[in-house]
Amino acid sequence: MRGRRIAFDYGDVRTGVALCDADGILASPLCVLETKSKKFISEISSILSENEPIRIFIGKPLNMSGSAGESAEKVDAFVEQIQSITTLPIQLVDERLSTVSAQKKLKEAGVSMRDSKSLIDAMAAVAILEQGLLSEDLE
Repeated sequence: MRGRRIAFDYGDVRTGVALCDADGILASPLCVLETKSKKFISEISSILSENEPIRIFIGKPLNMSGSAGESAEKVDAFVEQIQSITTLPIQLVDERLSTVSAQKKLKEAGVSMRDSKSLIDAMAAVAILEQGLLSEDLE
C-alpha cells in the first residue's frame, strides 16, 4: 500500500522519530523529541498531522531471550498515549539490536561517538522503520 510510515524509538530521555517516503523504500531520520517534555504528545500529534502516515511502527524493547521487561512496559504505556491521539494502525517491532545497528552505521559514516549521541535515537528509529517495512513485505 502506498503511503508514508513513521517509526518511534521510545526512550526515557529521548524518542527518535523516522519517516519513509510514500513508496516505503527510503527510511530517514526525522527528529529526536525530549520524552519528558510537557509538549511531547502534542509534538507527536503535530508530526502525525504534518506527515500524514498510514502506519506507525514503535520499537518494542525485548530482552535477548525474547521476554518483556520494564522497558517494554514503558513502551506499552507510550503506545496507549499514541492511541489516544490517532486511529492509525500501530505495529510493534522487535528493537533488540536497533541501537547497536544505529551506532555501527554512524561509526561507519565517520561520526564521532560524542557527536553521535544526538543522532543515535533517530537512527535507531530508522532501523525500527526498516524492520517494519520488511515485515509489511512479508504480509
